[in-house]
Formats: sequence, C-alpha cells, structure tokens
Amino acid sequence: MILLVDIGNTNTHLGLANEKRVVRCWEFSTRDAARRPRFVRAKVEGAIIGSVVPAAVGPMRRAIRRAYGVEPLLLSHKLDLGIGVRFPRPEQIGADRLANAVSLAHRHGAPAIGVAFGTALVFDIISRRAEYVGGVIAPGLAAMTDYLYQKTALLPKLSLREPRRAIGKSTIEAMETGAIIGYRGLVREILTAVRREMPGKPPVVVGTGAYAKLIAAKLPEIGCVDENLTLEGLRIVYLRNH
Repeated sequence: MILLVDIGNTNTHLGLANEKRVVRCWEFSTRDAARRPRFVRAKVEGAIIGSVVPAAVGPMRRAIRRAYGVEPLLLSHKLDLGIGVRFPRPEQIGADRLANAVSLAHRHGAPAIGVAFGTALVFDIISRRAEYVGGVIAPGLAAMTDYLYQKTALLPKLSLREPRRAIGKSTIEAMETGAIIGYRGLVREILTAVRREMPGKPPVVVGTGAYAKLIAAKLPEIGCVDENLTLEGLRIVYLRNH
C-alpha cells in the first residue's frame, strides 16, 4: 500500500492506494496535521506528500516515519511527472496543482481543464501536448460566503445548498441564489475565456473538491467530477518515481 498525503490550506486529505487506484481516503483539519495526524493501521510500503502549507511538511514527514517506518517522497516539479511543465517559474506551482495536472493528463486525457473547488477556486490547464501551461485562481465559494457573514451585521452564516428558486423569499434564499447561481456564472465565464485560448480539440473539463458536485450539477460545461483527482495524481507520481 502507498500512503498519499495532500496537505491543503484548510483540510488535509489522506489516501491508501495500490498500484491501480485509491482504495481508501479520509480527511482532517490541517491545523491537526502536525500535532496528531489521523493514520490508519496498514502495511505501508511507501508514501508521498503534496503540500501547499510548508510549515506542515516537516512534522508530517516525521509522523509518517514514526507510524510506518518509511521516508515519504515530496511532490515537486523536479520529479518525473509524466507530463511537460511549460511555466516560467515551475517552483511556484502548488503541489496540489501539479498532482491535479498529472491526474488530468493520465486519467482524462489532453487537452483538459481541471476546476478545483477548495479554499480557492483553481483552474489548471493541460495543453493538447500534455503540458501544464498555467491556470486561474479565484476566491473559493466558502471564502466568499463567510466574508459576507463576517463583514455584515445582519447576514447569517450560510449552509451551502441548491436554491429552490432564483428570486429569494428570505435572506437565506437570496444568499443561496447569489452564492450558487452566481458562482456558476463565475465558473462559466472563466471557462469561456480559457477555452478561447485553447484552439483545436475542445478540452475535457473535470471538477474536483468539496463543492464540485454541487456546482457541476447544473453546469454542463463541467463534463465530470473526479473526487480523488489530487490523490490519484499523487499515486501516479509516486509510481513513476519508484
């Protein structure tokens, strides 16, 4: 088994995988990643970490050594990714974006656009030559709704769900429309602009992350949702480098 660790800004996702696929996954708060990571009992023969939180990497590596007795691989652009990276400063590409790019190319083909609905809304672009060429970053859905709650006196904290109608009959309904329907408009407009700069074969568009299913449900521009896109990318990179 291979231990896969995706350390994000808000949550850390872990997976156990064999050579073919991710077989189990779970998550916990990144704040707990360094103090008490939640490992499971398993015979782990290797591990790989992808992290966008540098301070969490060292403690996680030490925790993996103690728990499983293996030295984890750290994802970076210097590894054999199986795709090209055509980016001016590849060291600036987040580990999650590299993993998503690898997974997109190997699992869904090229050209492709990955749309990750996490703390930030992140688009990653794979050219028809299977090269990572850049992307787009926008505020995440939860960040936008939490901002309204924190910065206004009367607007409540919102539990995100599909609105029943466009015209809200309450404050909550009005906020749901603005959040969900409005967010789909943001995603659609970015996809339209990106596609204009990708001539030739239309790219496959893959959603992933916490709110991918909710937003993609009524957004036909997103062809499919791959919940384990990042973890599968980590699995592929590990196997290519071992």
